Amino acid sequence: MPEKKFERLPKDVVPKNYNIRLQPDIEKFTFVGSEEVEVEVKSSVKFIRLNCVDIDIKEATFQGTSKVKGELSYDKDEENVTITFPSDLEVGTGVLRLSFTGELNDKMKGFYRSKYTTPSGEERYAAVTQFEPTDARRAFPCWDEPAVKATFDVTMVAPQDRVVLSNMPVKSESPLESNNTMKVVSFERTPIMSTYLLAFVVGEFDYVEDRDSDNVLIRVYTPKGKKEQGQFALEVAQKTLPFYKDYFGIAYPLPKIDLIAVADFSAGAMENWGLVTYRETALLVDPQNTSARVRQWVALVVGHELAHQWFGNLVTMEWWTHLWLNEGFASWIEYLCVDHCFPEYDVWTQFINTDMGRALELDALDNSHPIEVEVNRPSEVDEIFDAISYSKGASVIRMLHSYIGDGSFRKGMNLYLNRHKFGNTQTEDLWAALEEASGKPVGSMMSTWTSQMGFPVLKARCLQQYVSQKQEGRSRTLTVEQEKFCADGKQAGEGYLWLLPVTVSTASKPDVPVKTILLDCSSSTITLDDISPDEWIKVNAGTVGVYRVQYSAEMLEQLIPAIRDKSLPPKDRLGLQNDLYALARAGRASAVDVLKVTEAFVNEDNYTVWSDLSMNLSSVAQLLQYTDVYPQFKAYVIKLFSSVAASVGWDSQPGEGHLVSMLRDIVLTRMGRYGDKATVAEAEKRFLAHASGEQVLPADLRGPVYITVLTNGGEAVFDKMLELYDKADMQEEKARINRALGSTQDEGLIRRTLQFAMSDKVRSQDSVFVIGGVTGSVKGRELAWQFVKDNWKELHNRYEGGFLLSRLVKSTTENFVTEEKAKEVEEFFTVNPAPAAERTVQQSCENIRLNARWMSREAEAVSAYLKSKA
Repeated sequence: MPEKKFERLPKDVVPKNYNIRLQPDIEKFTFVGSEEVEVEVKSSVKFIRLNCVDIDIKEATFQGTSKVKGELSYDKDEENVTITFPSDLEVGTGVLRLSFTGELNDKMKGFYRSKYTTPSGEERYAAVTQFEPTDARRAFPCWDEPAVKATFDVTMVAPQDRVVLSNMPVKSESPLESNNTMKVVSFERTPIMSTYLLAFVVGEFDYVEDRDSDNVLIRVYTPKGKKEQGQFALEVAQKTLPFYKDYFGIAYPLPKIDLIAVADFSAGAMENWGLVTYRETALLVDPQNTSARVRQWVALVVGHELAHQWFGNLVTMEWWTHLWLNEGFASWIEYLCVDHCFPEYDVWTQFINTDMGRALELDALDNSHPIEVEVNRPSEVDEIFDAISYSKGASVIRMLHSYIGDGSFRKGMNLYLNRHKFGNTQTEDLWAALEEASGKPVGSMMSTWTSQMGFPVLKARCLQQYVSQKQEGRSRTLTVEQEKFCADGKQAGEGYLWLLPVTVSTASKPDVPVKTILLDCSSSTITLDDISPDEWIKVNAGTVGVYRVQYSAEMLEQLIPAIRDKSLPPKDRLGLQNDLYALARAGRASAVDVLKVTEAFVNEDNYTVWSDLSMNLSSVAQLLQYTDVYPQFKAYVIKLFSSVAASVGWDSQPGEGHLVSMLRDIVLTRMGRYGDKATVAEAEKRFLAHASGEQVLPADLRGPVYITVLTNGGEAVFDKMLELYDKADMQEEKARINRALGSTQDEGLIRRTLQFAMSDKVRSQDSVFVIGGVTGSVKGRELAWQFVKDNWKELHNRYEGGFLLSRLVKSTTENFVTEEKAKEVEEFFTVNPAPAAERTVQQSCENIRLNARWMSREAEAVSAYLKSKA
């Protein structure tokens, strides 16, 4: 029987204002509610259909010229309820009144319960919300579509001793007449907004507060007794709101902004208008226990969510098809904002590694998808909360920003936001505003990036060198040719063409493009004047363009000395080696040749270049684990990292920068994981002192030390780590430990880690990462996959319909190396379908087959090379 075609809600009756009253019971995990919805009846109909899931409506009436009672009919599959009335409703305004009950669920969506521990050690629950994309319908019946905007009056009934928050400031607070241990809190009316941005929280929290330069009240809510851990996020928000006001040319639209750390939270954070919710690890910063990496992460997440207050909340996508517009834009501008607030973080270099690299890796697969993908039923939305919507979206916006210039971009953004504020848009509306502001072909260029899957590889070669007759000095002619880049190296065929800004830098001008063209055909030639024959030429200056570059052998040969002496800037060194690893994976370059180029990075001192190089070497390691040459590969990597390890050392120096701390983390982790004797001995010594309380490890050293001692130690170390976990008071430290546990090489301890992941000691939101943590070894990979199969029913029930399920599938399947494993994974998910992770399953199987091809093509030559180096 074919699946019933999804239809959006009828627009015959639409809401203008919701007046909602909710009373959660945080002991019985239920809530009672009522709402009066002022509606506009646009055409005479007998029924009203709205979204409703896991809610039992007790009574429904409509008040027009007279009051009538409705009959209820639920459609569970379509997640809606139809209320049918005895006769047609009159055109005009009326009031729909509903009373209902629901469950405070434990699924981290809708109106749900979140467990926390009080400073005295007592376990209690808060009632919190997560409505994006389609879960407001679990808290109250509503028109749960982004385009159906309305205003909201929220009233919450809660215990007197609890903090009660919503999107707007408190309007009134009074005791509940029938029970003076309870209070009734009413909030000011919201602006017109989408249902998915509504939020309410009832719980116990402390807060720190301040005002920004425009007098907006900012509060950061933390667990009780930890308000000092909200100070850093408060300072970031104080800088961020005025930055966005200036950049967009529009003041923050609400009178206050709250940022709150929620104990149980599936995503990183959620941009509810005026009440932004976060995982504790994405908001809380403790001077003694927070690493530089997490501090930076907090700054970026705060920047991302506050950007949404304008881009997403003030102006909202019309439907989930345009989700990328929200997320891609916020994922780009968070870097612009953090670069403004913390220039010492050098986040734009990191962007190439953390966002663009991730996007290109996923988008080279046959099972990728366009940035803008047609979404029909809401269950499909979760599938596109991925690196394409976020990271590729951000990458193409960064490329566009560079192409049209910051002045035109700001002007276009102001035009777009003012033109559509409090309304809904489609992708084309943004392109129209930016094209108007810049005078450049934004619409035609960007449609080639959002509507077709994938990206190009640019083949570059110098055709000739000659002496120009018109001027003194030499010129060289560069030819560039674009084709779709495929992860398996195949020719994609005709029909793929991108409008592509191509930038070129040279040895004499390494930091700025000497030439920029908009490539609008398959190939072109670029003449470079006043350039000597021995100068290197770098295509994609600053690695801003969303494409790979494959150089001729001669061009690559000229670039290698510039890597070694670092005259090639960091963004270009990073982009060059990232492209090389991708080309080798696709069979378009030799893996041995790439390892030879890697050796030119022996003098590298840039954190982000090392971070990206380390990730690429890890990918090679996961394949070589299946060969007898893995010990030689570990020795090769230790030798490569030895010089930088000696330069950063173990202890931070006075005045040392943020990035040096992060570099030390990466270098010591790699040296320790691969068994460098001196690193392992020092880590074990420091761990013993830390575990005994004699000398507490600085936060930045804990990750590398924990991973090193677990990789090289046994049961005693594992047990000591669990003791530290139990004592840890901060979620960041618990996460650091539980994700490191899987580093153990002992089969029995791997099994214990997997059991621990599902225990009540690990929050549901973290279990996926603990399971994924064991997949770094061959044995761990096998055990994790078997564990997922054995526990699939429970795992699927726990994470159904959320992106954590996709994360689980990806981490436990994609690094196998045989066709047999690919078939096994396919067969398992054929019998045990997971609709929200269906695309992830396909991507994982494709990656397994790519791994198998690499093994058959490259393993023998790489083994011979590594043995020759030993």
